[in-house]
Amino acid sequence: MSKDRIDIFPSRMALALMKARLSAGQKGYNLLKKKSDALTMRFRQILKKIVENKTEMGEVMKNAAFSLIEARFISGDFNNVVLQKLSSKAHIKVFQKKDNVAGVQLPIFEAISEGGDSYELAGLARGGQQMSKLKKVYSHCVKLLIDVASLQTSFIALDNSIKLTNRRVNALQYVVIPKVETTLHYIVTELDEMEREEFYRLKKIQATKKRQAIQKEKERIIVEEKLTLQQERMEEYGKGQGKTYAKSPTKKGAKDEPKSILDDSADNDVLF
Repeated sequence: MSKDRIDIFPSRMALALMKARLSAGQKGYNLLKKKSDALTMRFRQILKKIVENKTEMGEVMKNAAFSLIEARFISGDFNNVVLQKLSSKAHIKVFQKKDNVAGVQLPIFEAISEGGDSYELAGLARGGQQMSKLKKVYSHCVKLLIDVASLQTSFIALDNSIKLTNRRVNALQYVVIPKVETTLHYIVTELDEMEREEFYRLKKIQATKKRQAIQKEKERIIVEEKLTLQQERMEEYGKGQGKTYAKSPTKKGAKDEPKSILDDSADNDVLF
């Protein structure tokens, strides 16, 4: 049972602490659940785009291969012309930017064309139309590859984030929150038991005090009865001897106050 709850001493402060922890855990669970749903939705969108782009890339690569064969058939071997026109600067550059999805930074690659066409004179002698088509097809193929790389990178990042978020959600749902709830139930049960014990203790104390008061009252009544009986016997004995004994004026329930030894008044005779 101790494994299913937190080891804590049951008290009012512990009860307030567990309630605050339970509230924080439930809020965290709701936020992480919403984050997981948002990431999952974006994950499916990216997966759909990856499938579409890869399907399109297959067709584009096939057209590019056929265009290359057509251009070589008409224009001949133009590898030397392409190698001579190579420059130190790239015609297509890739820039990276970030996209924020529910707190997760996703890398996005963007292709940007800079400068003019270095191969605008290629195919001028013959096969110009095929060379122009070949350049367009391969340019589109490069941009499509960059898009697929961007989507694939975002796909992997989202997959890792979704796994991490789902582990946290499951930990809160099946471990942390049930443990706090069990601890809260334990504290409430123990506090109720303490209150019942305190109430029973107070009732026992009250019953004991009441019983003691009744006992004292009975003892006082017995003492008064004995004193009254003794006084009556003394009066009867005095009458038989021709003497009278005055009864001290005492209130009912009040004890006789002792006389002072310095008092000059005459005391009653004491018979032995």
